[in-house]
Amino acid sequence: MDVYSADWVLPVSVPPIADGAVAVEAGRIAAVGTRAELGQGRHFENAAIFPGFVNAHSHLEYAVYAGFGDGTADFADWISTHVERKQRLDLGDVVDIARLGAAECLASGITTVGDCAFSGASARACNELGLRAITYLEVFGDDTNAALARFDNLRQVAAPAFGELVSPGISPHAPYTVSAEVYAACASLDLPVATHISESASEIAYLTGGAGPWDSFRELLVEPSGTTGTRMLAAAGLLGPGLAAAHCVMVEPDEIQLLADSGTAVAHCPRSNAQLGCGAAPLRDLLDAGVTVGLGTDSPASTPSFDMFEELRAAVYTARARERRPDALSATEALELATLGAAKVLGMDTEIGSLEPGTAADLAVVDLGGSPFLPWEDPAAAVVLGGSPSRVLLTVVGGEVRFDAGTFGWHELRQRGTEARAKLLGL
Repeated sequence: MDVYSADWVLPVSVPPIADGAVAVEAGRIAAVGTRAELGQGRHFENAAIFPGFVNAHSHLEYAVYAGFGDGTADFADWISTHVERKQRLDLGDVVDIARLGAAECLASGITTVGDCAFSGASARACNELGLRAITYLEVFGDDTNAALARFDNLRQVAAPAFGELVSPGISPHAPYTVSAEVYAACASLDLPVATHISESASEIAYLTGGAGPWDSFRELLVEPSGTTGTRMLAAAGLLGPGLAAAHCVMVEPDEIQLLADSGTAVAHCPRSNAQLGCGAAPLRDLLDAGVTVGLGTDSPASTPSFDMFEELRAAVYTARARERRPDALSATEALELATLGAAKVLGMDTEIGSLEPGTAADLAVVDLGGSPFLPWEDPAAAVVLGGSPSRVLLTVVGGEVRFDAGTFGWHELRQRGTEARAKLLGL
């Protein structure tokens, strides 16, 4: 049995435990309590232990895409640049990039991702590095047979990686690239589904009237439905549990109610939405309506990193700025969104997202030594407002140490990622 102890243990599902400890046996949490009860084991001074972050929406295959067209492009133009550059890579490049992305997640205290994969390479990367994942294989278009054939091909690529840690899902990309018929075909496969919905004003303009700057991307679009993605999926009976809707920035009150009533979950990506100029999702309204919400980093194509601590802070800042009140989102609420809330988005909350006996031993340790948050007042605020990947000491997935500060450099992964980025940029 392994025991990890620290100044604080934050189980999330119950209040924090001072001078706490977590016991791990056979890949699962055996007990959670005080150090006096469970013993010291491996002790971390000036640190907190928390459930490994659950990244509800990522694209590991885009780990080196940072900064493309920063601040200069409309959402539609940004996608066009993204698509054009992606075509310069082969599968080996994409695997290298996804490996780097998985490593960076682990170094950020992330133990699980809901990853949307264009090529299926991220499944292999997650399996190799020990990152828990649902790999949502992306499909496009209005031809059901072609979309399902693409899914079958991607599933064959990813199949060797599927097992205890990595499982398959499907991602009909978005309502502007996927028809209602293809969405229905995806839903019929009885797999977890993820999609992008109501991310930008450009999307809404195209779907409702065929307008917007989409010319360079038009061959990849489906005919506009005449309504928003949320309303289109609701009318087709395709909202519901098992569907994770990323973004939901441009949703009206009736759409929020549709999401809540149907049990559709939302992956909230505040940094991506802000950096692309899409806006701030109505997080407080979503939560108050009873929508299941979890945090996601999206990808470095639209946000700088897989840094979940920065995502936590962005969630707090944007919620408070949008509502113009400091209680719009607390640090404790934000931490739950990045752990148990995101686990609920992925349908995995009985296994991960909190530190409870019997659940998978997925946890992370963050050092707050030398920060302005010591001595401790509120451990959740210290972790959320003071944490960073550089302060992560340990990341454990299924009882196995997958990141240990000072011993996991991943230098070869970083070099290969740099080489792939050079190809993307045509250098």
